[in-house]
Amino acid sequence: MTRSDRNDATTRPRLAGNRLTLPEFYRLAGRVGGHPYVKIVLDRDESVLHFIDSADGILHVRYIAGEILGMSIEELARGLDSFNDDVYRNPDRRFYLGTLAHHTRRAAESGPAADGFLSLETVDVDTMSQDMLRFFYHRVREHIDPTLPLLLKPAGHRQEGYVARIPESEIPRILSHELYSTASFVPLNPGAAHGRLRVFRSEEEYRADPEPLEWQDIVVMPRVPEDIPRVSGIIHTEHTTPLSHINVMAAGWRIPNAIGIGAAERIDRAGLAGRWVRYRVDADGEDLLLEAAQPGGGGVRPTPPAERVAVERPDLGPTPITPLSALRAGDHVRFGTKAANLGELTHLLEYGSPRWLGFYRVPRPPRDNLLRYLARQLGLPEGADEAELTAAARHLVKEHAHVPRGIVLPFSLQQRFLDSSAELRDALGRLDSELRDRPDTELRHRTSGREEASSAEGTSRIEELCLEAQRLILGTPLPGPIRTEIDRAIHRHLYGVPVQVVRSSSNAEDLPGFSAAGLYESVANVRGGTDAVVDAVREVWASLLSPRAVLLRRQAGIPLDHCRMGVIVQEQVGATVGGVLVTCNPLSPRDFRDVYLNVSPRSVTDVVTGTGAPLQYLCNTVEGGSRTVSLGTATTDLDAGTKDLLRRLALISRLLQSHFSPDETYGAPVDIEWAIEGDRIDLLQLRPFRTAG
Repeated sequence: MTRSDRNDATTRPRLAGNRLTLPEFYRLAGRVGGHPYVKIVLDRDESVLHFIDSADGILHVRYIAGEILGMSIEELARGLDSFNDDVYRNPDRRFYLGTLAHHTRRAAESGPAADGFLSLETVDVDTMSQDMLRFFYHRVREHIDPTLPLLLKPAGHRQEGYVARIPESEIPRILSHELYSTASFVPLNPGAAHGRLRVFRSEEEYRADPEPLEWQDIVVMPRVPEDIPRVSGIIHTEHTTPLSHINVMAAGWRIPNAIGIGAAERIDRAGLAGRWVRYRVDADGEDLLLEAAQPGGGGVRPTPPAERVAVERPDLGPTPITPLSALRAGDHVRFGTKAANLGELTHLLEYGSPRWLGFYRVPRPPRDNLLRYLARQLGLPEGADEAELTAAARHLVKEHAHVPRGIVLPFSLQQRFLDSSAELRDALGRLDSELRDRPDTELRHRTSGREEASSAEGTSRIEELCLEAQRLILGTPLPGPIRTEIDRAIHRHLYGVPVQVVRSSSNAEDLPGFSAAGLYESVANVRGGTDAVVDAVREVWASLLSPRAVLLRRQAGIPLDHCRMGVIVQEQVGATVGGVLVTCNPLSPRDFRDVYLNVSPRSVTDVVTGTGAPLQYLCNTVEGGSRTVSLGTATTDLDAGTKDLLRRLALISRLLQSHFSPDETYGAPVDIEWAIEGDRIDLLQLRPFRTAG
């Protein structure tokens, strides 16, 4: 057993005994996300187990190269890929690499006691066989204090399959999702806020509270509903997913957001409910931080967030109703961002893209690129050239991914409808005038006395005007020529489709910094022909003018007269599972390998609205492999065939990320809604995903 002596400037390892105790573990431990860990290396040739001083985050391969093999960093860099292959993929390897972590919370009803246990895991790219895992566990167990429970934590679905065939009496184990379900703190979006704590024990209690939420409030609830106004911070006291609408909105608002189990009780004990506090979430922190503070910055009136989102003026020139397949990304000024992205996606699936290898072309020092890893994922030899990679990528995407057919009603058609009614024009004019006359800060401040009354009056007046405009949109008949255009487009492009979904496509959604997730209406299960579609279209148009939508756009600096609503009328597809993915790991911002997927066996809607808790997965799109992060409210995991489709979907999404990237770093993640039926993957939406920072 070895460790680096922290008082020795040479940091050479020294012998420290032959059994690891808990105090020795903590002397060696580093921390990731607040969790203590110690890296280990088993040298089979020398029959030595190394416990590595992990405080500085040294990599396994660098330790082996420098401390065991005497290699320089330059030598390691020149042969890094072959070195990694030898220590992670060679079935007759000399070195076995792993990590020990200490856990102090009960991981399952039948799990180890709350006084703690160690888990042992390899990295998720390690290809250890069942026999290798068994050998590794027993060798490590021999060198751990026998009073410390040691559980094997399979690093992915492949290892879970191996471990399932080993008796638990021989090798105790714990799965990733069992640990995640007991985590008392999960940082969803790092940041800091100064505001007033508003604690609600349930959504019903929140709805019944007569005092509305304001921008400076920090909300504490079991699960925060998606229709709250913009606030300064969020604390969920139950587990949720980073991909629910409210959490996506929180990332766009750049506010601190975390899961804090037991936070409401801690706040009560500290007497902080209803008081002003400083709240901080650190991505690598052990817990959320709350401390009492002076209201409004010690008597100085606080300033609301002043972030501004640029929105191009809509093109209201005469434009026909157009099939999705005819749209491209540049059509967002006439049809909205969602429709334009879906049109671009449809074209990409049909014709491919010269950009979709971009993520794998980017240098990852000391590697020149990741193309050899993509070749492995596509089943090609590692030396495959870019033409072969492009052809294989196109085959993968074309064989498995689809966009349901649909039509899009342009902004100009909405404008013709609005212009058809003098009463509607007058209502919109009054709303626009009220918004222009009310200072932005007044709409976002509620402080005290007369100023509070004035602010409340202004907001109330805007809400009244919004509701009046919505009522008129829903009640005004569609002019005959507009109805005829919709009817003809449905019959020409959606023949044979029994059920449609009618969806929003505004120019003020799916934008970097303003996702508008869940802000506008979508109407599912539309049956009954053109009349039912027209009614749904009016619902979508009206949602552009909901009080919440108008005020949130105002806070983002988006003027009312810049906003229009296109409408997608699309085939509604069936699904055995559906969900949302992002081409990053929102729980670990430095992780560039993984795609994070949320899955519901019922519908995509369950994921994005936070109804229940979805299954959560990470799929590695570099070395391959996948693992279950959480079962959510499900009692069993998905079957092996569905997991294989999820890995395929993750790889496809990485290719799509490259095509839609705004620059040549190809690093901007995307958010994709999807559904799976059999072997078919339907892509329902694609938009930018705003990461922490």
